[in-house]
Amino acid sequence: MGRTELAQLLLRGRAFIALIVLAVFFAVVEDAFLTGANNEILIKQTALNGILAIGMTFVILTGGIDLSVGSLVGFTGIVAGLLINEGLQVADWVLFPQTWMVLILSLAAGTFLGAVSGFIITRFNVAPFIATLGMLMVARGLAGLINGGKTFPNLVGKEELGNTGFRELGTGELFGVVPWAIVILIVFAVIAWFVTTRTPFGRAVYAVGGNERSAELSGVRVMRTKMLVYMISAFCAATVGLIIASQLVAAHPATGNYFELYAIAAVVLGGTSLAGGRGTIVGTMIGAFVIGTLNNGLTLMGISSFLEQVITGAVIVIALIIDQLQQRAERRLALQQQAAQIVHENGSNTPTATST
Repeated sequence: MGRTELAQLLLRGRAFIALIVLAVFFAVVEDAFLTGANNEILIKQTALNGILAIGMTFVILTGGIDLSVGSLVGFTGIVAGLLINEGLQVADWVLFPQTWMVLILSLAAGTFLGAVSGFIITRFNVAPFIATLGMLMVARGLAGLINGGKTFPNLVGKEELGNTGFRELGTGELFGVVPWAIVILIVFAVIAWFVTTRTPFGRAVYAVGGNERSAELSGVRVMRTKMLVYMISAFCAATVGLIIASQLVAAHPATGNYFELYAIAAVVLGGTSLAGGRGTIVGTMIGAFVIGTLNNGLTLMGISSFLEQVITGAVIVIALIIDQLQQRAERRLALQQQAAQIVHENGSNTPTATST
């Protein structure tokens, strides 16, 4: 194995290597790191970023970016709070949806804003960075307008209205063992893995990110594919918004600040290229655990939250630099293989002298 191949192998496995290094480091310096209670906290926190990162992976695989997911988290929680505490005003009637309908309507509201972003990007050829940055402001503003910038507290509902049980999503457990946030992460990850590796839509996502023009000429419905990935990203963000509101039993419009950065960091650390066309859901999950382990370990060490932001930001920058290094290594390896193939073909086509 040459140096180029070795470098490429290390770069591809960077997330797993980083996870092992961080886990060993924090286990050595902090006795509480490997305790059961801390591991449960770490996994719960990672689950939220992991769900966001799954949706972000679909977007980045197409060569796009979604900066609106953090604000969609806050917006969806506010929508749920409105439905539970104040209901829907229809003419002179106030309707209080049952809990299952609150979840559906809130998810639909968040996904709709994702569809709007996708529509703007595909129909008006607006850069994803600009379109989703605008949606970030729109969603955050709508969340503030709904309740005047205030919190919706005590989201427990009322028995007589049939809208109790919202707290179960954030605090309940499957079979009394596994928190629902972790269950949802596992379900989303399995579905996303299956979609990206076993379905025509998954192949279309990679094709669009690899070469959009070639994908279009090959019959891929590029506009529909790009529209759907932004809806998937928004749906994942809306799910996180509901989980957080349920955990806190309250909804605040500022919830979700900087969440988009953590999701992007997890995706890039996991090996997904910002240029699109390369990456895996498994890598994203490892990247999410790297970010979760880093934040958890720094908190245990008593590191200032401001310094924690500095370190996390540095990790994002380093991840982007490593992504560029990986692309260079892959191009260099491809050129070497191409040159070797040409030499081999020329050698095999060279006539040999025969004696008579």
